[in-house]
Amino acid sequence: MEGGCMWTRTLMEHFAIYFRRVLSNSFYPVLQGAIGVGSAFEGWSPREQDVVYQVLIPMTPPRGHSFHLELGTAWQRRLRNFHIRVQQECTCTSEQQGEHMLCFLHHPEEELRRHQDPSLLHTLGTGSYLDVEKTARWFYQLVRAIWPALLESHRWHLVLLPPRRSCQFKVTNGRESYRIEILFGVRQGNSDVFVSCQPRQAHASSTIWPESYAVAEMKFFRYIARQAPPDSLHLKCLQFFTHLQLGLGFSTYTIKTIVMHLLSILPASQWRRRHFVSRLMDISESLRVCVERRRLNHFIDFPLYTTKDCVRIKVVDSLSLGRETPQSLGNVWDC
Repeated sequence: MEGGCMWTRTLMEHFAIYFRRVLSNSFYPVLQGAIGVGSAFEGWSPREQDVVYQVLIPMTPPRGHSFHLELGTAWQRRLRNFHIRVQQECTCTSEQQGEHMLCFLHHPEEELRRHQDPSLLHTLGTGSYLDVEKTARWFYQLVRAIWPALLESHRWHLVLLPPRRSCQFKVTNGRESYRIEILFGVRQGNSDVFVSCQPRQAHASSTIWPESYAVAEMKFFRYIARQAPPDSLHLKCLQFFTHLQLGLGFSTYTIKTIVMHLLSILPASQWRRRHFVSRLMDISESLRVCVERRRLNHFIDFPLYTTKDCVRIKVVDSLSLGRETPQSLGNVWDC
């Protein structure tokens, strides 16, 4: 799996070179470097034979546009579902400085149609909002168009999967096969919390962008890996218990959230091989408590602050088996 993560990172670096070339001076979102997220990049997988390598590509607005995150109804606010409102900005000053761009706000529509590409609202928008499904189809078209130019295309075969809210594809070379999913989203401020294309419920509107903690969670697992002893089985516990719960109605993310809570409560020294059964019992008891209370708190509570090589995560109230977060850890993880 580690080899698959490295291969995926390299592939996305090669894609990024062409993304920059193809999209320079366009009015499509500006794509930042891909970030490996999800179970594979956290060091585990719920299904070892069917690993999905997920990457999240942060997007920023193109010239003449800005993004504004809006929470909708009270129900949407509770679910932390956002809309990304796309606003056109005046670029008359830039035009006067010789940047050869017509202002979308102050030039006649006929002149804009004749001399300039359509705005982001016309290509990937629905009404005033960025559309997840249109953006997914755009990524699909980008990957399909750029793939023949990559060195990997000479030795690997690309199979694109139908897009809906993300861009998924498989690459095979006869001996190896990787399944990759490109997620995309907009960063909230300077944090590692995004609004992303990943839906939390079925049949989500195409303009709904749920809040995502995938990057912060990946950094949390990376921090734990640095603190854990060589024989730590925290990932084995997570993987084993996830397998046990398959088909019982509990999502993989529920089990992962419980394990993250426990990792914040118990020191790394208590996840060694000799503690394996005890930790499985802790996970089982935590799950029982959640079912009885009909509640499981998110592990990460926004806001979350980052520095160059550090993430500070405010952890919500832990599940409790009668334990408190150790004094040495407090409520903040420093990576």
